[in-house]
Amino acid sequence: MSTAGGTTAASLRVRTADDVPVDIPRAPAREAAERELSKPMYHENDPSFLERAIDRFWEWVTDLFEAASGASPGGAVGLVVIVLLVVLLAAGLWLRLGTPRRAPSPEGHLFDDGPRSAAEHRAAAETHAAAQRWNQAVQERMRAVVRSLEERALLDPRPGRTADEAAAEAGHTLPGHADRLRAAARKFDDVTYGGRTADEPAYQRLTELDADLERTKPLLSGASQGAAE
Repeated sequence: MSTAGGTTAASLRVRTADDVPVDIPRAPAREAAERELSKPMYHENDPSFLERAIDRFWEWVTDLFEAASGASPGGAVGLVVIVLLVVLLAAGLWLRLGTPRRAPSPEGHLFDDGPRSAAEHRAAAETHAAAQRWNQAVQERMRAVVRSLEERALLDPRPGRTADEAAAEAGHTLPGHADRLRAAARKFDDVTYGGRTADEPAYQRLTELDADLERTKPLLSGASQGAAE
């Protein structure tokens, strides 16, 4: 079917250099135009992929903010107030509870390297303490405590023992120090597996426990007072 201008619906009329009208089908004409426009010379100033991605991201953020502000009481101002309250609440919980604790790994062994003496662990602990590396200092001092009890035959040497197990077993032999041993084991687990940080007072408490245990002699009678200073 012809249109009023004499061209068909599926063709495009152009003029040649001799001003002679020529009908070109629409599909080939469109493909020729697309090929021409795909040449690099037409895209030198186009934004890069990263720029387009950033623009899309900010468009998404803007749309999200507008949608949230429309749904919240008070519009955009109300949304800002809600966000600030949530941030303050999260900060308060963080300060109150500290870093979330992870459960100690059941495979977490007290000694993670070759056998060393209690004196060697104490020396390592003092080196870390002098450099204010309190996490490592606490770990090494706890290892010194347990190794010393093994060297004195108050604990049976056992590979794979955890700090909690060592504290529980030593508490039976030295019940007068059971609570402090359990606290020391918890501190060791906190800094080793729980993502917590130690400080100088924590290290000093462990050092004092180590010294007190060195002076303690267990009662062999099995009486209720299991240790004598």
